[in-house]
Amino acid sequence: MSDRPFRLLGLQQVALGAPDKRDLHRLWVEMFGLEVTGQFRSERENVDEDIVVLGKGAARVEIDLMQPIDPEARPRVATPPLNHIGLWIDDLPAAVAWLERKGVRFTPGGIRRGAAGHDVCFIHPKGSEAAPIGGCGVLIELVQAPAEMV
Repeated sequence: MSDRPFRLLGLQQVALGAPDKRDLHRLWVEMFGLEVTGQFRSERENVDEDIVVLGKGAARVEIDLMQPIDPEARPRVATPPLNHIGLWIDDLPAAVAWLERKGVRFTPGGIRRGAAGHDVCFIHPKGSEAAPIGGCGVLIELVQAPAEMV
């Protein structure tokens, strides 16, 4: 039995970046027929994004179509084009505390409200000397699942 105080419940989102999100819209909205269900803009996170949804119910996954507000600023939301994946977590504070104790590196900012209104936290793509476990090149967003999902 594991001492892990949380469970991964499923894929919450896939975030895609491009220099201009109109290119992403052409494929995901015009060609695939997904509907824009929300928008998010954050100077601090250097992102202007539209949220589209694929599937329904438990199979519902957000596809975030992102472009940088300032192409020269960080974070660089269009590099790489697969910006990050989001995972539903049943107990985000417990997960973050446990993972930090195990040596997982998180990005600055801690737990905060995300674009879709859920609490989120990001695992850094790379480990460091102090926290050697990272996302092996992938930014990973941990997302607090709503009560009905837990």
